[in-house]
Order: sequence, then structure tokens, then C-alpha cells
Amino acid sequence: MSGQRYYVYILTNWNHKLLYVGITNNIQRRLYEHQQGLNEGFTKRYSIHKLVYVEECGDVLQAIAREKQIKGWTRQKKNELIETNNPLWRELIS
Repeated sequence: MSGQRYYVYILTNWNHKLLYVGITNNIQRRLYEHQQGLNEGFTKRYSIHKLVYVEECGDVLQAIAREKQIKGWTRQKKNELIETNNPLWRELIS
């Protein structure tokens, strides 16, 4: 693959009670889809569209593995990951 980048990201809702972990090859487009409710599912149902964490991966297999790793973590460990780079849980891209 020639330079394609993939992103693992974490979204939350307004009060940070719910988290969603996903992957994409276009973070801007994917965030727009979440914010506009274009896809049925968990993020639309619970208004989870605040981007609080993102990391870039070199290929899709690496991104999938990282997504699965993070999804397997406890809530506390996910919170710590977010707070390492975004201690105030600010929206990274709006």
C-alpha cells in the first residue's frame, strides 16, 4: 500500500460516560459521519461524536490490531490513554 494511513480513534458523548473505539482511513470524513448520524448504530443512538483520542497507524492490519487491543482494555485504562494526550478531554477536531 502506497502511503495509505489509518487511524484508531476514541469518541465519547457529552458527559464522557460512553466510549466508542473505531478505525478509519479518513478521520475527517468518519468524524463527520458520526456527527451527522449518517450510520445507524451505537454512536448515533447515544450521540457519541466527540473525538477525544486519535493515533495514526502505518497500515490497516496494525490499525485493526490496535483497535482490538484498546477495545479489550478496562475503562480505566482507556481513560488513562485519553488523558495522557488529552487530559481535559477536549474535542480534538470539530
